[in-house]
Amino acid sequence: MITPSLIAKNDTHEMFLLPQLANRHGLIAGATGTGKTVTLQLMAENFSRIGVPVFMADVKGDLSGISQPGTEKPKIAERIAKLGLSDFTFSGCPVTFWDVFGEQGHPVRATISEMGPVLLARMLNLNDTQAGVLTLVFKIADDDGLLLLDLKDLQAMLRHVGDNAKNFTTEYGNISAASIGAIQRGLIALESEGAEKLFGEPALNVDDLMQCDAKGLGMINILAADKLMQSPKMYATFLLWMLSELYETMPEVGDVEKPKLVFFFDEAHLLFNDAPQALQDKIEQVVRLIRSKGVGVYFVSQNPLDIPDKVLGQLGNRVQHALRGFTPKDQRAVRAAAETFRARPGLDVATAIMELETGEALVSILDRKGAPTPVERVLIFPPRSRLTPLTPAEMANVIRTSPLAGHYEKAVDRESAYEKLKARAEAESAAVIPEPRGRQAAPAAPGGDLLAAAAKSAAHAIGSSLGRQIIRGVLGSLFGGGKRR
Repeated sequence: MITPSLIAKNDTHEMFLLPQLANRHGLIAGATGTGKTVTLQLMAENFSRIGVPVFMADVKGDLSGISQPGTEKPKIAERIAKLGLSDFTFSGCPVTFWDVFGEQGHPVRATISEMGPVLLARMLNLNDTQAGVLTLVFKIADDDGLLLLDLKDLQAMLRHVGDNAKNFTTEYGNISAASIGAIQRGLIALESEGAEKLFGEPALNVDDLMQCDAKGLGMINILAADKLMQSPKMYATFLLWMLSELYETMPEVGDVEKPKLVFFFDEAHLLFNDAPQALQDKIEQVVRLIRSKGVGVYFVSQNPLDIPDKVLGQLGNRVQHALRGFTPKDQRAVRAAAETFRARPGLDVATAIMELETGEALVSILDRKGAPTPVERVLIFPPRSRLTPLTPAEMANVIRTSPLAGHYEKAVDRESAYEKLKARAEAESAAVIPEPRGRQAAPAAPGGDLLAAAAKSAAHAIGSSLGRQIIRGVLGSLFGGGKRR
């Protein structure tokens, strides 16, 4: 049996996170500066030490130090002494750095078809009508054997469908020029935020996230997200795509002695902000079902109320740092957060939430029967790894010596929709022979207008500004994407 992870204690209770119940998901909440990041780092370390790989996004740029042993500092020494940790030693964890922009880690990409129309519509902020047209564009591409791998593929396909909309009406329904235009404008805006780096090949193989080192320690995968966070919807949608890819590719495992992977979703409120109910329902479904694949999902946010009730009800392991009650609205939020815990006689949870000092937390963990323990006010253990970020030179060394070095760095642009439409247009243009002046042109062959329209469509696509990339991802069958071919 795997030893439970001790994460906090007080004078009477020790709080252990049970590995066999760690895939029942969890929550780390609290106001800025109250200790969420330190708790996140501690829990990631504990999972790594029992051979569980971890994925987490570093939204503030301060988690890279987890790869190095910590050092003695006054506050850490005080915490160690207060907790009575006589056997405490500093140590680092194996780390793989990832970065959508390829600056602070290995490039991480998805493809258009894998992302699917539902998530891409969310990223582009499309309304229902526009999202429906985007779905038709995907369907037409699939039916015509046109792969959507990167940004120029989708742009070419949009131009092709827009120029030939009347020819698709009977089979696919009405495709308005206004909706095509809205999608194209959305892509231009997304491109300005750096999406050409996000979408393309080689796409991420999620198996690369689930590795252990030679000592059996779980790999901690850190996504540099400080720049990605400048586009909140792109950040949230991309992480949701990753969750779905895990669900799609991992086999059912049932009850396990420890998770296959633990996924920390920082700034989790961004996942639900302005999300339509249908998408929220899909997210709730992913969270509920992915547990059976051995994946634990831990949401990190300022307030538990940032998480919809249907999702919050699935988060069995909870760490609540301090909240502030400066306004009536804040005070209502504190009371609501207190009601999410199983009460302990003699502990006023609402009052305690506002009194917690940095490093203190209210903790409720699932017991061996799968029931939440009564909430305890405890002191969180200090991490064994470094709390300060790596220097650029240190990070470059970790990336250079990674087993994945060189695998994702070079983008691949194989034949897909853009190239096929271009070739089709060139072939059709070559087939058109100009008539000599003064000679009457022969009657057009049946279907000639259609061919000319197709050629015009592809020619427009070729001539437009297409030299960039976007995602071909799939939130699996749950979100209407398709596997890469």
